[in-house]
Amino acid sequence: MMKSDLKIVFMGTPRFAVAQLEKILENGYNVVAVVTAPDKPAGRGMALSSSEVKKYALTRDIPVLQPLSLKSDEFIETLKSYQGDLFIVVAFRMLPKVVWSMPALGTFNLHASLLPDYRGAAPINHAIINGETRTGVTTFMLDEEIDTGELLNRKECEIEPDDNFGTLHDKLMQIGGELIIKTIEDIIDGRTEPILQSSVEARMGDVHTAPKLNKENCRINWEDPSQRVHNLVRGLSPYPTAHTVISGKGQEIPVKIFRTSYDDQSHGLKHGTIVSDGKQELKVACGSGFVYILELQVAGKKRMTIKEFLAGFRDSELYMFI
Repeated sequence: MMKSDLKIVFMGTPRFAVAQLEKILENGYNVVAVVTAPDKPAGRGMALSSSEVKKYALTRDIPVLQPLSLKSDEFIETLKSYQGDLFIVVAFRMLPKVVWSMPALGTFNLHASLLPDYRGAAPINHAIINGETRTGVTTFMLDEEIDTGELLNRKECEIEPDDNFGTLHDKLMQIGGELIIKTIEDIIDGRTEPILQSSVEARMGDVHTAPKLNKENCRINWEDPSQRVHNLVRGLSPYPTAHTVISGKGQEIPVKIFRTSYDDQSHGLKHGTIVSDGKQELKVACGSGFVYILELQVAGKKRMTIKEFLAGFRDSELYMFI
């Protein structure tokens, strides 16, 4: 099949997916339709907000489908009418078999990890949280389960010590586009050699998961070692952000932590104890070692450096992080 003859249906929602759609179009492929999330209320006025993929697709005059149900007869018939040869999925919902089995060349997904490691909704975050030094992107064919289909291509990426979720997200977003183009070319030219994930998993031993983030697993546990706390902050910054509470003087104040450093210095302090010079430095005792808080946001206030925070924070010895 020639590139010009290939009809692609693209499915995705966030900014990460926009970069992949843009790369596909830049390489001259014909995207006949885009499937994305329905508009939803957002902001103080609760006005309807469109997904990033929809906003971009409309600038390129690509038809946009926003089904409430991916199994509805109306959506299935509309999707069939575009006669797509290949479906490409990036950061979207789980598809029913009636959808992913529809195109003659199949449906492949781009996942932001080196599958089978870090299957799940938040692979970028969890790789950093777990202190990994490398990750990557993977393309694989969809099947009945989540992130378990046959592997097509993978590309590695180093995780630098100063990477956080935001910086690593953008690195993977860029190399993801390269991998998608390679995968499309392989499919067109008949060069794909799908590999069962089970065969890779058997060689790996431990395989991590990447469950959806929630309020509980984004909360700092000060009993953890300092490096673990530091990695949690990195893995959740700048969004959705690690959170904690400052307690003292009869108050409990919610706080978001954006940037930290750490050391393994031993101490005999209770975890959560604040040690500060009151001017430029604030560190918190962990289960082992200390975490230095560099940027934070107190509930109701703007994001600030620790120096800005300490300018208005008195009697630090009367407070603790809990």
